[in-house]
Amino acid sequence: MPTSLPSPSCHTFYLFGEDRDALSEHADALLAEGDSHVLRLRLDASEWFRIEEEQRNQSLFGVQPCYALVRNAESATPKQGEHLLQLAQNTASPHRLIICAPNIAWKKIIHKKMRGLKNIQQQEFSTPSLHRFHAWLVDEIKQAGLHVDEAGLNMVAENLCGMRLAARQWIERLLLYRGDERIPISLAVMTALLGEHAPDDLDDWVHQVAMRQASSLRLTHRLLYDQQVNEVQMHAWLSIRFQQLLMYRWYHAKRHPRALQAAKVFGNAVRLVPQESEQWQAQELMDVMTTLQDSETLLKGASIEDKKVVLERLVLRLLGKK
Repeated sequence: MPTSLPSPSCHTFYLFGEDRDALSEHADALLAEGDSHVLRLRLDASEWFRIEEEQRNQSLFGVQPCYALVRNAESATPKQGEHLLQLAQNTASPHRLIICAPNIAWKKIIHKKMRGLKNIQQQEFSTPSLHRFHAWLVDEIKQAGLHVDEAGLNMVAENLCGMRLAARQWIERLLLYRGDERIPISLAVMTALLGEHAPDDLDDWVHQVAMRQASSLRLTHRLLYDQQVNEVQMHAWLSIRFQQLLMYRWYHAKRHPRALQAAKVFGNAVRLVPQESEQWQAQELMDVMTTLQDSETLLKGASIEDKKVVLERLVLRLLGKK
């Protein structure tokens, strides 16, 4: 939530930085604040013209206030960027313009020009430190009226650092579980509600697949048939790791100073992802994401194929990509 209500004289807001979740929350709060009858738009940078049209629109009873949120200014083309700059300068009462540019590169021309504008409110959302995120999580826990194990809270903060949406979903699960309010929710319960329970071998399996090791085939069979691990759960773990690999490669190529943190890599994966990423080219990782989507359709859809066979075939395809 915004730390304070916007100034009556301020009608344009420019939000940027690496903490996408906090930025999005702030933008949504700015969009929601005010008269409930205001027209509210949530648009991409390519749809800037709709904002201009609505601001010029004259209703039967006068000007219709329009609050518009541009959620991805960082992806704007040079031409779209120029239009956004014009909108930022020209937006006036009773309208409101909120321009979001998460993870925008410092060298982007639109960013430099937007920063140079006067009479707009600007705010940077830098990547939160573990200490700041822990303090935020403690505050959220208190507001929810929960009593939790302190050691467990430290563990959760470390695993979810920067991911506010995931943290709030975890708190919602805790609220459903809550029993005797006099007894703190235990570490075991907090860990179980943080994610799906899985055997220790599951993390090893994901690493072996990411490292393109042939031994991952034997471990796949053991997890599926001996330990009876759910196929969808295994696919989810694999998808998360390859998403992390793809994002890490992207931020690393951009020479981001904290590529792992920006890519939302946490826990044991922080140590493993840099090593695993060396096994894959960027285009290969993009192809893998398509392969994972296809296999997910087979696992979750109305396919007649055996789910265990689908997962084994997926691993073979990943190991065979050269």
